[in-house]
Amino acid sequence: MRNVLQLNEISPVVSKIFGDKYAMSKNAEKPEAAIVRSFNMLEYDMPETLLCVARAGAGVNNIPIDACSKKGIVVFNTPGANANAVKELVLCALLLSSRKIIPAIDWARTLKGKNEEVPKLVEKGKGEFVGGEILGKKLGVVGLGAIGALVANAAIELGMTVYGYDPYISIDGAWNLSNFVRRETDLANLFRECDYISLHVPYNANTKNLIDSEALAKMKQDVCIINCSRAELVNNKDILAALEAGKVARYVTDFPTDDLLNVENVVAIPHLGASTPEAEDNCAYMAAKQTVDFLENGNVINSVNFGNVSMARVGKCRITVIHENIKAMLTNLTDIISAVKVNIGNMISQSRGDFAYTILDLDDDISEVELKKLRAYPGVIKVRAIR
Repeated sequence: MRNVLQLNEISPVVSKIFGDKYAMSKNAEKPEAAIVRSFNMLEYDMPETLLCVARAGAGVNNIPIDACSKKGIVVFNTPGANANAVKELVLCALLLSSRKIIPAIDWARTLKGKNEEVPKLVEKGKGEFVGGEILGKKLGVVGLGAIGALVANAAIELGMTVYGYDPYISIDGAWNLSNFVRRETDLANLFRECDYISLHVPYNANTKNLIDSEALAKMKQDVCIINCSRAELVNNKDILAALEAGKVARYVTDFPTDDLLNVENVVAIPHLGASTPEAEDNCAYMAAKQTVDFLENGNVINSVNFGNVSMARVGKCRITVIHENIKAMLTNLTDIISAVKVNIGNMISQSRGDFAYTILDLDDDISEVELKKLRAYPGVIKVRAIR
């Protein structure tokens, strides 16, 4: 029985993957894995037995990635599992930014008690809430990952002209993107051309304050900006100034902060992007699936701190090694195994930054003595034998 630490409430679909071979609880003793959603692990005292952390979602800002890497803890996320849920909210945000739907509904509520006068008052007052259509307008999608690509494709179907910017787009992402999406290599040009801008990039040092006064100055008058990605991508002070000046028509964000609440032309949604039962089920299922494959087979899929390394098992024993990405490491690891005359039937290795992950399938088992030699080798962080 393997123990899994449950740091947040999680969809019961995980039981379909874990079955009776895994015990998941909030107080798991000596856990080999942890499943987390929004729980803050940044100052969490991680158990020594922990081998992996699975984030049931895409963002991993609540997980200490560097600390996990140094301890040999593989961190997974679930890209794309909640993509449709977020895409649908973005489409809703697109319409909310174009039409004055929310203030109109709020105004209509004030007519309660006017009885038979309501229809006349509606016809008289509706002119205050005239908005535009998105058909034929230009949408700039910044970031063409799982969510951005879905948004771009859906906007094409709705009759918009779509510009896509992503210098790091993956091969799979490119295949999934409509041929009608116009590739933009200059972000400044996307800002200049588009009536609507939707953000779909991760938050890091390079994307913090991506939308600031300098970026806003390049945009069209009455531009609408949608942020269902991360709060820190937009500088609140600058967006508020642009709203007050009339440069920005509306700002729709899934990340309310005190300074954005009750501000005219700010639509603050309380972080509902992935808040659907379907998305929660998908994320939980994917997180559990990746956890089981890693613990039972050593395969790493959708890791944010180690390269993706996966291969079918051959031989009697699989050795997995997390190590520093240094010269001659693979040669030295294979030399230790070859010294006991055990053949390596198959092998795969992938580096990522300062670290690397290696899988070696052996035709025969090796003893604990050889495993100790591997663990003791300089630069080796963690070794597992999967039999």
